[in-house]
Amino acid sequence: MDLDDAFKNKLAELLTSDQIIFNAPMCEQTTFKIGGAADVLIFPSSIAEVAAVIKLANAFKVHYTILGNGSNVLVLDKGIRGAVIKFSDKFFGKIRVDGEKIIADAGATLKSVSNFAAENSLSGLEFAVGIPGSIGGAIYMNAGAYGGEMKNIVAKVTAISPAGEIVSFNADELNLGYRQSIFQQNGCVICEVELNLTHGNFDEIKSQMADFTYRRESKQPLEFPSAGSTFKRPQGYFAGTLIDKTGLKGLKVGGAMVSEKHAGFVVNAGNATAADVLNLIEEVRRRVMEVHGVTLTPEVRIIGE
Repeated sequence: MDLDDAFKNKLAELLTSDQIIFNAPMCEQTTFKIGGAADVLIFPSSIAEVAAVIKLANAFKVHYTILGNGSNVLVLDKGIRGAVIKFSDKFFGKIRVDGEKIIADAGATLKSVSNFAAENSLSGLEFAVGIPGSIGGAIYMNAGAYGGEMKNIVAKVTAISPAGEIVSFNADELNLGYRQSIFQQNGCVICEVELNLTHGNFDEIKSQMADFTYRRESKQPLEFPSAGSTFKRPQGYFAGTLIDKTGLKGLKVGGAMVSEKHAGFVVNAGNATAADVLNLIEEVRRRVMEVHGVTLTPEVRIIGE
């Protein structure tokens, strides 16, 4: 879409020039390294700026898409119309401690929040050290690994409503389940997360994190761009095991490939397009259904056109 000049001018009044990029290639903003350009990419640096940008988008009827670290996302080849509001570690990643609580901006990466917790001898977030997303994205998807999940530690979330108002949610209002949260339905934008942790032994926390990091690095195909696990875990199975048993490791469509290291990952093995990834996902789903009678559901968020 052609953005209204008045919208662009108002945006320039709200934010600094380094917080706004027009015609921004989304392949530079996602861990998959895939995707066409967004009409405008916006990096807010505070809750007030998020509210102001959403109110402005509403006033000019500009569609907006929220993006965290871009780690669980496939942006389609024609890019994203309207505005992409990206929560980045650089602009919106402040973390602070208050007793046994940690309060983090939504753009802070899970790795940086986990390390900050460890430095303060706070336990409960060790499981998240290797998850490549932002803390906001982790709440949105109820991220989990190694027996831990965000559901167990989140106390409160401050968000912006679709109307641009500040709202807050206590843990029991978040509807956190397997890879789901209330934010997938209510249109509110996660801005700040408060976590309840417990004091622990610094050396034990660091040791646990080092073990999880080693396990992740030894099993996952981190040498290739990807969006993490491609499929949700089917009831009673593991997606990677089903795909492996179907003999699909190394299967390629264009530049997209089922990882030879871990079959649960579709990776960008070289200049893959979003179309390559989608076609490969469909082929994997078809063959797994044919051999095992199990339906695989993609975990990756697909956005754009």
